Amino acid sequence: MSPEADSRHLIIVSGAGVAYGGAGCSRRGRGGGWGGRAAGAGGAPGQSWNPNPGSVCFAAHIAEAAGKAGGGHLRWEPRCQQPLTSRAPVTALLPPRLEGPWISTGCEVRPGPEFLTRSYTFFPSRLFRAHQFYYKDPLCQEPAHSLVIKGKVRLRRASWVTRGATEADYHLHKVGIVFHSRHALLDITRRLNRTQASRDCAQQLPPAQAWVSGTLYELLSARAERDCTAALGFTMHELSLVRVQRRLQPQPRAGPQLVEELYLGDIHTNWAERWHYRPTGYQLPLQSALHHAHPCPACSLIARSDEHHPPVLPAPVALPLHLGGQWVSPGCEVRPAVLFLTRLFTFHGHNRSWEGYYHHFSDPACQQPTFTVYAAGRYTRGTPSAKVLGGTELVFQVTEARVTPMDQVTTAVLNVSEPSSCGGPGAWSLGTERDVTATNGCLPLGIRLPHVEYELFKVEQDPLGQSLLFIGQRPTDGSSPDTPEKRPTSYQAPLVLCNGAARDFSQPPQHGPLLQKLLNSGRRCPPVAPLPFLLLILGLAFLQRL
Repeated sequence: MSPEADSRHLIIVSGAGVAYGGAGCSRRGRGGGWGGRAAGAGGAPGQSWNPNPGSVCFAAHIAEAAGKAGGGHLRWEPRCQQPLTSRAPVTALLPPRLEGPWISTGCEVRPGPEFLTRSYTFFPSRLFRAHQFYYKDPLCQEPAHSLVIKGKVRLRRASWVTRGATEADYHLHKVGIVFHSRHALLDITRRLNRTQASRDCAQQLPPAQAWVSGTLYELLSARAERDCTAALGFTMHELSLVRVQRRLQPQPRAGPQLVEELYLGDIHTNWAERWHYRPTGYQLPLQSALHHAHPCPACSLIARSDEHHPPVLPAPVALPLHLGGQWVSPGCEVRPAVLFLTRLFTFHGHNRSWEGYYHHFSDPACQQPTFTVYAAGRYTRGTPSAKVLGGTELVFQVTEARVTPMDQVTTAVLNVSEPSSCGGPGAWSLGTERDVTATNGCLPLGIRLPHVEYELFKVEQDPLGQSLLFIGQRPTDGSSPDTPEKRPTSYQAPLVLCNGAARDFSQPPQHGPLLQKLLNSGRRCPPVAPLPFLLLILGLAFLQRL
């Protein structure tokens, strides 16, 4: 669902998704070899692009949403109903504090697809122990095998590639595997036997008839200089990019609940590239086992699990895929290649048409807009996915697009471009939307029309009863899923269904006045609270919860 993006341009997409962009500012090195060295002087995939010599690199920044409060609780613009957990201000901890246990809040889907849950514990000594529990099904109810990973991680410096993140080095000491069925043992043995280099590793595993439940087999040992993990597509490069956030989750009849989130580096959508890839985006966050969102039916199950006792999760409420209404990002989103954005889609089920706004920003708080893209088109009737159980396959057409520059740099870039390449004759002006359909898109931003994308959708209901729309994860290399073979096998962060009336979503979210009860008393704030005063109130409430 996005204008076609030239892979040389930075734009990646957001979801249902427009894949567009300017070119990457930074060059990302592949980093050190095995051992998880974080990206040093390296940047986004694709070639560097400048509108003219000496100009500011255009699209290395982009994305999140600002908040607005009112009616006694925090709200965002647009004025549609959103999860309470997403309305509160977010604080990033710099440097991040990793110590303690961190857990998945539900079943995760990685490219492949792979279905898993994670439980990571970091110690003050910089040592860590991580559990990854893999499953045969998308509900994480049929355990296949578990990995226990031990090693050491060292935070290095603030990332100059991904704003708001911290780079880290890690070193693995041991990786062990426990099989929970003979079928899982046979599957791993088959994968190890695919290459000559890994066949010696396969011989370290028992034959299926000799399988004993609960036995731990060693895949990697730094001391013995043995590593059998490569053939399995396993790395811990996610530890090379770290971000920790704190927020206050309002409670219906109690004080706000502290929620801590750990964002780790994203997983490359191409299995063959996982070993070399150094993340520039994030996976869905882990949450602190001590300070997680409520309710969370899976959290206690995952927190109590180990490699011998994998968690079996309760089934979420799966909803039929009846596209309709408006769906919005519940927070600022981060994409690989350093993109920050929020999305809003409207689906018209009666004629299977759609329209979407992609608000791009230059900062990880989504407070500094750079440009907005409006796209529209049609989509086909969905069919159940045979590859990703629980998902629905659709085909989206993008036939119309409009662009609004939101900062001086973007406006200047568009004004020095060939008129025939983006919007036709006439000068671009800050904040003014222009139609780029007649020029078949906007070449400086990588938008090409018309365009077709092969998508993957899923709708679920979270523990709060809110509908979530999961749209296929964009290719990490910045290309577009424009063939059936490139259809996603995993999902982006979900969108939330808006329950309110339709509003004007053509402008990016803006801060508004805060009309909110004091978090720790029945007294009200002044009708219009200055931002420093607001931060002081939230900070005091936050400290009292620690």
